[in-house]
Amino acid sequence: MHYLITGGTGFIGRRLTESLLADGHEVMLVSRDAERAMLQFGSRVNAISLSDVSLLSSVKIDAVINLAGAPIADKRWTDSRKLELKNSRIDFTQDLIQRLYEAGQRPEVFVSGSAIGYYGPQEGNAPLSENGPVEEGFQHSLCQQWEDAAMVAEKDLGARVCCVRTGVVFGKGGGALSKMLPAFKLGLGGPIGNGAQWMSWVHLEDEVNIIRFLLEHDQLSGAFNATSPEAVTNSTFTRTLASTLRRPAFFRVPASLLRWAMGESSELLLSGQHVYPTALVEAGYVFKFPDLQSALTSAT
Repeated sequence: MHYLITGGTGFIGRRLTESLLADGHEVMLVSRDAERAMLQFGSRVNAISLSDVSLLSSVKIDAVINLAGAPIADKRWTDSRKLELKNSRIDFTQDLIQRLYEAGQRPEVFVSGSAIGYYGPQEGNAPLSENGPVEEGFQHSLCQQWEDAAMVAEKDLGARVCCVRTGVVFGKGGGALSKMLPAFKLGLGGPIGNGAQWMSWVHLEDEVNIIRFLLEHDQLSGAFNATSPEAVTNSTFTRTLASTLRRPAFFRVPASLLRWAMGESSELLLSGQHVYPTALVEAGYVFKFPDLQSALTSAT
């Protein structure tokens, strides 16, 4: 099959692209930096910019995986940063679907990124299914509009649409864990705030397998929580990671310090969501890394 991937040079996109190539599929990457993509994968992929409509129509695209989006946690949420986050997700998705329509492409399936931020900063302990309650705010608004933009592919392209609400992704070579490991390896890690906030996570291999599962099962559509069935609190995560590395973890990060340093975006670390992958479990997906200990052992 011929797959089109956006965000293919990112942490998830790189591994997904390698997985599809290893199985003999053809991959076209849409990237803001097509030269970088070609340097990363060489002649194994066809890398283009979104504006290059002539190349977009050069082959029949069977499926689209839309993972593009600026990192959400690396900068304060100023008004300009919020606009950049929206443009890189919502506007980009709208533009992608329009370009595909103009190129005459009618893919069978359109898998689009989203995040568990869809549920907003939750305080409760009850697990959230895909139909769970939401807390209004920037996180929810961003993800809701992103998913709404993706659903247009159903009407305009006739595609089956799946929105993947991804949690914190653990894996080697990048993602959230790569930012945490230096401090934890030095014995300088610790809980964030009171440590009671929920962390809903997923191993990189499961994230890739989930996307492929949704691509291959043509009866599935709608929203899917891409998280392990065993979410943990930040305190439990801290103890498990420290134990995995055989290091102490006593250096608690004060909530006030994070709020001062990160502003509104500190809610990503100080609040969380207890998310359960109801739709995936009901569809028969089996997690390779359902528990945190095995996931961290593999990722560190």
